[in-house]
Amino acid sequence: MSLKDQLIHNVHKDEHGHAHNKISVVGVGAVGMACAISILMRDLADELALVDVVEDKLRGEMLDLQHGSLFLRTPKITSGKDYSVTAHSKLVIVTAGARQQEGESRLNLVQRNVNIFKFIIPNVVKYSPDCKLLIVSNPVDILTYVAWKISGFPKHRVIGSGCNLDSARFRHLMGERLGIHPLSCHGWIVGEHGDSSVPVWSGVNVAGVSLKALHPELGTDADKEHWKEVHKQVVDSAYEVIKLKGYTSWAIGLSVADLAETIMKNLRRVHPISTVVKGMHGIKGSFIIFLLIDFSFFFFSPTYTPNPFSHFSKYFWY
Repeated sequence: MSLKDQLIHNVHKDEHGHAHNKISVVGVGAVGMACAISILMRDLADELALVDVVEDKLRGEMLDLQHGSLFLRTPKITSGKDYSVTAHSKLVIVTAGARQQEGESRLNLVQRNVNIFKFIIPNVVKYSPDCKLLIVSNPVDILTYVAWKISGFPKHRVIGSGCNLDSARFRHLMGERLGIHPLSCHGWIVGEHGDSSVPVWSGVNVAGVSLKALHPELGTDADKEHWKEVHKQVVDSAYEVIKLKGYTSWAIGLSVADLAETIMKNLRRVHPISTVVKGMHGIKGSFIIFLLIDFSFFFFSPTYTPNPFSHFSKYFWY
């Protein structure tokens, strides 16, 4: 009898034999690992699986995380090039794809990443047919649509990280201007993640106090305080970080963990994400745009003045 058998006697056998709250991350680049560590620090899963095509780096990242297991509450961290390692995942986060280069728009990444998704998504579906898909790879709105089409999943089970990070950047920059913590600054960025996003100035407030009511020119060309520059900073944020360090990672990792927490715990929080919205807000095409949603997957239809959704037809394909 082995030492383990002498020490431990199982009084109950797990009928399922697999994790109940498993999260898998596809892609262990800078973004994937930022997502992984952010998820681990929030204790969101009882198993974390990592997948990548670069086997040495993949194993190295897994070992590095495993060596810190004493400081975490996730009992099992695994990795593999074969997608069987992702089996029985509750949530699969896809970060894999070609990296955005300095000065490159997210839309230029489309074809390269679509080809990658044609391999990834069928393998995820094969081993975790009941999972939810959270797409992070850019251009996220288009790739969320691609993932939805390839997977054959219902639309409520395939979402993109959307404008969750854009809105976080917006609130951070508001807070910097006003000298107030971002948690007390409220505002939404809607539309396509990144270059074509739309700030909803009518909804911007601090602790419930409307900034538009105090400063009617807010966000307009007549605004002498130039608040439109805040949105421009949001749009330029990723490009600035890429220019300085070569890639973005930590902010998107934290944003994804925020979304993952809402999904895994069904917190019913509202987030700006990418999803299929055919038939909503007068939209007739089957494509991905922003929508406020809580992750019990009920759509929340806000009323804004003016309506930011009127801008979308010039940004998206029908």
